[in-house]
Amino acid sequence: MDLTVYRASSSEQQRTADLLRLMPAKGRSALDIGARDGHFSMLMADRFEEVTALDLTHPNIPHPRVRCIKGNAANMQFSDGAFDFVFCAEVLEHIPTAILRKVCQEMARVVSDRILIGVPYKQDIRVGRTTCYSCGKPNPPWGHVNAFDEQRIAMLFPSCALESMSLIGSSTARTNWLSAALMDFAGNPYGTYDQEEACVYCHRRLVKPPPRNPAQLIATKCAFGLRKISELLPRPRGNWMHLVLRKI
Repeated sequence: MDLTVYRASSSEQQRTADLLRLMPAKGRSALDIGARDGHFSMLMADRFEEVTALDLTHPNIPHPRVRCIKGNAANMQFSDGAFDFVFCAEVLEHIPTAILRKVCQEMARVVSDRILIGVPYKQDIRVGRTTCYSCGKPNPPWGHVNAFDEQRIAMLFPSCALESMSLIGSSTARTNWLSAALMDFAGNPYGTYDQEEACVYCHRRLVKPPPRNPAQLIATKCAFGLRKISELLPRPRGNWMHLVLRKI
């Protein structure tokens, strides 16, 4: 993914501005979980004396106040309360469900003051999913294996209190089980095959589906009609959710 183009989009700039608004203006130490290209690590370096950038692959962030560490958020080698502030955006939706609670427990353990979370809000992860043509299993869009609302975040962080919350963007994307099943039968031809995330099951790269047969074409048309019914009644919801949690 070209992160430069992604960061320049109006929706991403709006999200970035809101995350910076919710972030402390200054502090001693901060942890950026899932630092990737270091975009937020460098922004936090303008506010904190020291920023630790953590990722599964060793980050390469050329900034004097950013310390780069390769590590797993489910088993962080930091002492209790090591950081004033922990930042985690566009990460929790990708964490395997089996270790999600452990990752959240670790975040709460290493922070002494506040955590800032950014996740998709009430995302229907059946919409836009793909089919892996290596193992044959359906995949959630963009590798988002978890969906969140404020209640689920509160359950994952019982040692923290919700201090503030904001919703960014707007979405009406939702479907139903029958439409999703028909799309699976059709091979999910309109899924997010341009994503960089691999199959969440076999970890092989996703490839675009082959041409559909007549039965799959009919299933696709029926699936779209059924999905439109699901999108008629509910009101638009926020697309992203940003939450500030305070350590109790």
